[in-house]
Amino acid sequence: MERLSVLIIEDDRQLAEVLARFLRRQGFDVETAAEAQSALEKMYARVFDIVLSDIRLPDRSGVEVLQEIRRAFPQTIVLMVTAFSSIDSAVEAVRLGADDYLSKPLQLDDVKMRIERALERRRLQARVADLQQQLTERYRFGNIIGKSKPMQELFRILERVARSSATVLIVGRTGTGKELVARAIHYNSPRANGPFVDLNCGALPAELLESELFGHVRGAFTGATESRPGLFEVAHGGTLFLDEVDALKPDLQVKLLRALQEKVIRRVGGRENIPVDVRIIAATNRDLEEAVRRGEFREDLYYRLNVVTLYLPELRERREDIPLLVEHFLMRYALENGQPVRRFSTEAMRLLMSYSWPGNVRELQNAVEYALTMSSEPVLTIRDLPPHISGIAPLERSAPPEREPRTLAEVERRHILRVLEETGGNHAKAAEILGIDRRTLYRKLQKYQIPLGSALREGRSMGASHEE
Repeated sequence: MERLSVLIIEDDRQLAEVLARFLRRQGFDVETAAEAQSALEKMYARVFDIVLSDIRLPDRSGVEVLQEIRRAFPQTIVLMVTAFSSIDSAVEAVRLGADDYLSKPLQLDDVKMRIERALERRRLQARVADLQQQLTERYRFGNIIGKSKPMQELFRILERVARSSATVLIVGRTGTGKELVARAIHYNSPRANGPFVDLNCGALPAELLESELFGHVRGAFTGATESRPGLFEVAHGGTLFLDEVDALKPDLQVKLLRALQEKVIRRVGGRENIPVDVRIIAATNRDLEEAVRRGEFREDLYYRLNVVTLYLPELRERREDIPLLVEHFLMRYALENGQPVRRFSTEAMRLLMSYSWPGNVRELQNAVEYALTMSSEPVLTIRDLPPHISGIAPLERSAPPEREPRTLAEVERRHILRVLEETGGNHAKAAEILGIDRRTLYRKLQKYQIPLGSALREGRSMGASHEE
């Protein structure tokens, strides 16, 4: 591993030499300078990882040196050395950006410990910055899959919304990706370095939800043995995402409205107003206007949340995005499991394109994972899809492939299933291949108890679209 470099800025030459010998024994590459000017010349000639600088130098203040190092070399770790009498200057130096300070007379073990602590702190900061960058990359708008017209319109609005501080209401059916969009707004906004805190308002009982949102003081209720901040405080400087906001009871709607209007909250059982700087993104799969008309949701809160409304299209409204999403999920699971990327057969993809997807993108993702689990073949077929999509009974899926059919009826039954799979559930085309009319095919499906799953029930419309 490359040796870390240290520059010691100290006009006491004996002390500087003792420190230099000690740090060299610890494996550091060490240089010394007795004055600020010569130290800065050395730094501009090469970048040092660590600087130990006395607060008082012959030609300039050590604090001035610190400020110049911070401007020119922000990644360099700086530890200030001070006499006991100038401890206030050392504290000021830390406030101005020094990583730590050491008091004279120096203890060498203390010098080593503080350097190690400063290095560990920088490693953690670098790790946090790296994770933050990964999050930003993960939630770039370009990572939301979709080239359809509804999605392109959504991206156009998202870019404008992210730059603002406006409250956002995301409306969409279950599985359309409301949380993904909320995270994308946050990580592409000026608040990206702040926390993103999410809460499903429908997942907690009302008596717990208030404490979760606003926190509580000690003794506020049975079991409140200590004060605890709520999610509004946790999200300070960032974004609070409230999913299923329509589930809030009327009294909580009032408190949320106050927090939005006055930008203060009060903990349960507390009397103190606590200022909060939080951007609210709310989401619902209900028609809030209808909820307002029925008196189930406060009109004033609705208009507070409804500054900018984003409508997420259902998957059936953007079918041209299905192949892109399928490819994305296949690639993702292959990377996660260290396996080759597999693909769906043409017939299976045709079925995926024609299915109604009531569970939207989440249901599609689950279907892809199911198929990958059920089959080890490089090409996934209709039979690998969940039964409610393929229309093929689980019993047929699990029958041992090596067992030969024993009756004429079973041979016919399997042949019909195979033709249906090859035609992607197209009843008209399957009947044509089998040499029978469609009514006869339906009778045989009933006779052999082949269930008409969602996909196969759509055979007529699928057939029409394919024949076109």
